[in-house]
Amino acid sequence: MDNETPQTVPSPSIADRAIDAATDVSRTIEEVTEGLRIAVDRLRSAIEAAQRPGQPLARLRVVTRQAPLTSLAIAFLLGAALTRRR
Repeated sequence: MDNETPQTVPSPSIADRAIDAATDVSRTIEEVTEGLRIAVDRLRSAIEAAQRPGQPLARLRVVTRQAPLTSLAIAFLLGAALTRRR
């Protein structure tokens, strides 16, 4: 019968754990960055589509240029009305 002592596996050093943590954080940042880039691209294309002639943002831009004070007053009243509802 062999009475050898079992060999223990050494635990990772602080440096190894720090490197693993930094690698995990780096991967997470890359994933978040890619998701944000996709969201920004979608938003940019939606804004570009809404700014085409005849679309709502294009019409709003034209009206605002024609009557800036009236547009400002309407925006203020709309904001006040929406704020009071909440």
